[in-house]
Amino acid sequence: MPTQQPRSAEDVYDFILDDPFRRRVIEAARGLGLLDGAIGAGFVRQPVWDHLHGYQPSEKFADIDVLYFDASDTTPVRDLQLEQELARRLAGVPWSVKNQARMHLRNGEPPYRNTKDAIAHWLERSAAVAVALEARAPEPLLTPYGLDDLLNLVVAPTPSGAHRAQAYRHRLREKRMHLRWPRITVFDADGSEIHAERLKREFE
Repeated sequence: MPTQQPRSAEDVYDFILDDPFRRRVIEAARGLGLLDGAIGAGFVRQPVWDHLHGYQPSEKFADIDVLYFDASDTTPVRDLQLEQELARRLAGVPWSVKNQARMHLRNGEPPYRNTKDAIAHWLERSAAVAVALEARAPEPLLTPYGLDDLLNLVVAPTPSGAHRAQAYRHRLREKRMHLRWPRITVFDADGSEIHAERLKREFE
């Protein structure tokens, strides 16, 4: 495992692939040949923030978000079939597969253009990072907001997170990220910093 802090998209990509478990996860997902496929959210943020806190690598994830974009079949059944296939390829992994071509409906937003555009509509900028599954993808790491929040331990809303303030705050309460990663800085949907006393009072 690299000892230096990742500083670029290439560093983060190499860091994610440096771990044998994460490589197996990526290889299993790549084997599906998904259109515009990626793995993102906690699969990237969790190991980076664990590393920045000096924690040991972990194979425990709440879920592993596999993304793709296929407007020709947006049925949830297709996602379930893909999850089952991934479970056959790599058992014991909390796979979660979602076709981003239909996620705008759940979020009450206009249709997304592709997987990267869908990621840009997630609630938090530091989570809006994903490893592309195509081996020679033009962008091996999808980062619609760059990497500053991820590398500087910041939880802040995307424009969608600011607009969907209730959902953003619900996520802060649900995830309680400040308990696992005490060095993070957390911002509210309105852009104001949520200091430690308020985090404890409202988000624990």
